[in-house]
Amino acid sequence: MEHPEHIALETSNGSQFNIDALYKIAPSCFTETKDEKGNVRKVVDFTKLRLLLGDNTVEDAPEVYDFTWVGKRAALQEAAAPIRKTLRPCKEESVDWDTTQNLYIEGDNLEVLKLLQNSYMGKVKMIYIDPPYNTGNDFVYHDDFHRTQQEEDEAAGVINAEGERMIKNTSSNGKFHSDWCSMIYARLIVARSLLTDDGVILISIDDCEGNNMVNICNEVFGESNRVTTLIWNCSTAGGIRPKHASKTHEYIFVYAKDIEQVPTLWAPLSGDAQKMYNEKDEKGLFRSKEFVFKNASTNENQKYEITCPDGEIVKPKNGYIYRFVPETFEKAKEDNLVVFKKTQNSSTLIKSDGSPASWNIFIKKYFGDGLGCPSTTLPKDQIGMYNKGTQDVQTLFENQRVFENVKPISLVAYLIQVFSGSDSIILDFFSGSATTAHSVMQYNAEKKENRKYIMVQLPELTDKDSEAYRAGYKNICEIGKERIRRAGKKIKEEYPDAKDLDTGFRVFKCEESNYKDVAFAPKDYTQDMLAGLLDNIKDDRNDLDLIFDCMLRWGVELSLPLESTTVDGCTIHNVNEGDLVGCLDGVVTEKVIDAIAAMDPVRVIFRDSSFTEAANKMNLFELFKQKCSWTDEEVRKNVRVI
Repeated sequence: MEHPEHIALETSNGSQFNIDALYKIAPSCFTETKDEKGNVRKVVDFTKLRLLLGDNTVEDAPEVYDFTWVGKRAALQEAAAPIRKTLRPCKEESVDWDTTQNLYIEGDNLEVLKLLQNSYMGKVKMIYIDPPYNTGNDFVYHDDFHRTQQEEDEAAGVINAEGERMIKNTSSNGKFHSDWCSMIYARLIVARSLLTDDGVILISIDDCEGNNMVNICNEVFGESNRVTTLIWNCSTAGGIRPKHASKTHEYIFVYAKDIEQVPTLWAPLSGDAQKMYNEKDEKGLFRSKEFVFKNASTNENQKYEITCPDGEIVKPKNGYIYRFVPETFEKAKEDNLVVFKKTQNSSTLIKSDGSPASWNIFIKKYFGDGLGCPSTTLPKDQIGMYNKGTQDVQTLFENQRVFENVKPISLVAYLIQVFSGSDSIILDFFSGSATTAHSVMQYNAEKKENRKYIMVQLPELTDKDSEAYRAGYKNICEIGKERIRRAGKKIKEEYPDAKDLDTGFRVFKCEESNYKDVAFAPKDYTQDMLAGLLDNIKDDRNDLDLIFDCMLRWGVELSLPLESTTVDGCTIHNVNEGDLVGCLDGVVTEKVIDAIAAMDPVRVIFRDSSFTEAANKMNLFELFKQKCSWTDEEVRKNVRVI
């Protein structure tokens, strides 16, 4: 018999507060060890912590319980390493640029995830990824930066049109599993920071790297934050008979950033379950659930007598009890939730004399919104298999098979319903054919909701012998963007009443910095540096490039609306009614500053070359102090020059 716990007689250990906080921020920096009594406890792995913080001078650590592979340390260092890149807007490839809140980003997803950290840290409710399964032909992003450029190119062997290096991770490679583990490990470390406190990540995978994925996720997110493993029936096992067993399922691993903050999950009832709701009253569809169930309990509070409609008194036979205590049963009767049904010979109820009762008792269970507890085995009738996903794409592309092994829209839409909220941001950084984007739009149309997506995809080249290449799609990103365009048009036709449905997307491309020599974030500029940086911006970059680069550096979401106006010969860009206001051309005059101040800005950015005289630049702070009623500290914080 359990005893009540003793109330604490001393305050909590202050160091434990710090350890708990650190575990929430960086669970990958913890390992397990045993104390002198043999108890297993979590301890900080300071070697990993130093690596995560960018200290590359760490020596080998002592042996502890750990999951490791060749290249793990380099992957951890790479996850923490800064990059000097930017996301360049590509308005001509976008749809509904001015109004959409969706993003499609081309580039190496590790670099893109790092660039998104300032603007989207703690804002993504759900991440769904379908990474390479490491079948022996998958492209694996080559992240070894410890060799020269020439050595890297020679080792990789495959270079795309933008000069980015990619390799196929063939089984003949001596680091077949290690390369894959390093690739996914670095990306998950960075991706975790983007999740909301109640956010979740869902990862599709098969048996090839399934065990490694679990070990990596346990380290990155913490084993205690493992929500569940979903089983997807992905195939009928047709075709050539394998020697041992037919593969008919794959997994979806679900991890939370903080499982304690994840709300109760609800899922659509399966078709078979819905059929059980075959009765109806003024409140809607319901099913009759037996009020008596088999249980050996001797609790008399659930074995009381009940008077039936004809006066017959019944109670449960031995080995059975009622679901409710008397008070709850009487309340259910008042609410018209109790159903008495005549029977020849009840198998669960007896009369006062011990003979079988002539009544059975049921409780109404209403269909309601058709939601119940999710099952770890995904319902076949709602999800579909790989052939359905491939058909989803084929139908959009005039029966051209431009992409193979595609997850069905119904699968991702089901996950969206269970694991995200009505106004959530959903991220997929292995976007592929853009199934996630298609699913978000489809689900929004059906439910009249407003989820947003961020798709990230490396522009992998399509095979020259493929149907996609022959159809004119030279890389995967071209397929993904075109699928979203076609899917958006089709969904709008199918749901004409969904007036506010967002089927657009802003395209961005991950490229080298906008600056000629050194890429400093706006916050890093000082007055002493300005004189030498008057024309440090590359010739092919425009205002839009610079504005969105500043949004990235200053933590402003890339999906926010942008308006432009001209004052005194200068173009003023206004992001989301003052979140960031920038003037990046012409000569900045007091009229321009007046106009900017009237926009009630939170952040202001100028191009250094817009000030023809040093005195004008020096007066900038004083003008904003006067016109925006800012303090010295606020001006220093809110005004930047590039």
